[in-house]
Amino acid sequence: MADELRLEPIHVPKSSDVLAQRLRKEILRGALAPGAPLPPERELVTQTGLSRGSVREALRILEAEGLVSTRPGRQGGSTARQPGDESLARYIDMFVEGRGISLQSLLQTREAVEPSLAFLAAQNRTEEDLAELRRITESVEEALDDVPRYLAENVKWHCAIASASRNELLRAFMVAISSLIYRGSAIDDFASDEVRRVVLKAHRRIFDAIAAKDADAAHRRMARHLAALTEAVKAFPQAPAVLE
Repeated sequence: MADELRLEPIHVPKSSDVLAQRLRKEILRGALAPGAPLPPERELVTQTGLSRGSVREALRILEAEGLVSTRPGRQGGSTARQPGDESLARYIDMFVEGRGISLQSLLQTREAVEPSLAFLAAQNRTEEDLAELRRITESVEEALDDVPRYLAENVKWHCAIASASRNELLRAFMVAISSLIYRGSAIDDFASDEVRRVVLKAHRRIFDAIAAKDADAAHRRMARHLAALTEAVKAFPQAPAVLE
């Protein structure tokens, strides 16, 4: 007796997902420039043969991904967008919140990534990058006695290092986790006067290495700075176990 024929389940994608994928490819490859209008809903229905509901669902998917901006009304419509830093930040924030990522994980991530960024910044920075980094370094120093402002400017300083690295993917990643860096440093009573002064001294040393284009020194000084921060946070009794 012949073996009984058994077929695997067939999964057919939703028509809205198929259309969203097609439009996504066109936007990402530049066929639809940022700000360019997408065809009106009625035309998309005619071109694709899909229902108006499927077309609207596809546009909602792309809008949630940050690839389409939609304005309702008679004069409205959908326009293309390139993915920005906020798209990556949104997904990382959801991942961190959903997984309960620990403060220790954030500190380890920074120790793994930021010394390399300092190394690249020393190698690749332009005079404009250096001027911006100098401005932010001075801004952090000016905020020494204003803790909330100091914490915010400190995050900008680390993002400026990432920008000066001229590595767009690493820069986008650092900008995306900047809110996590702020939350990880804004521990009640942690940023004492002594801690802030030690940080400013480390910033100056790292800045000097980047200004001198001494990549090895920049890497070493950033690694030392972040290792000291990690040890200080570990020893601080109020430090949360999970990012809040």
